[in-house]
Amino acid sequence: MTNLKQAVSHPIFNKISNYCQENNKECFVVGGYVRDYLLKRESKDIDILIIGDGIYIAKKVCNILSLNDPTIYKRFGTAAFKFNDYDIEFVGSRKESYIKNSRNPVVEVGSFDDDLNRRDFTINTICVGLNSSNWGKIVDKFNGIEDIKNKIIKTPLDPAKTFCDDPLRMLRAIRFSCQLKFSIDSKALE
Repeated sequence: MTNLKQAVSHPIFNKISNYCQENNKECFVVGGYVRDYLLKRESKDIDILIIGDGIYIAKKVCNILSLNDPTIYKRFGTAAFKFNDYDIEFVGSRKESYIKNSRNPVVEVGSFDDDLNRRDFTINTICVGLNSSNWGKIVDKFNGIEDIKNKIIKTPLDPAKTFCDDPLRMLRAIRFSCQLKFSIDSKALE
């Protein structure tokens, strides 16, 4: 499987892509929407990864769609809005660091790889390109598709670091395991 053009056939993806293409911004759909598409589960939750300023792009896309400004979560560098029955969240590529005893990350501008590295599970790191040069192309740096096929929950980086950064991810692992009927990787379980 090398592309998911069908997954990005909804007109909202064209609107996002067109704006980003005209303004030389790389964009991807990432996370739960892609995971759920691969699992043949309906999803109305779309996460858009922008290489650059995700909040700025979200505002511009809202303008194009004749919507009010998005809800901005400045501390996390994200912006969200509803479009028809979809929840759409934009994030600029970022890296996160955590202070001991806090779930709230210190967010910095990062690269595409930084953004994928900070995600919770491999099944949520799968991206689909939205630019004309990579429309529908899958980026699967951590073999999340293979983990979906094998029905396993794994962290993209060392589980100790992933869970230490945000302990809530341990509960998310259990929730995904129960909801999807997946096993938790032995290293993550340990």
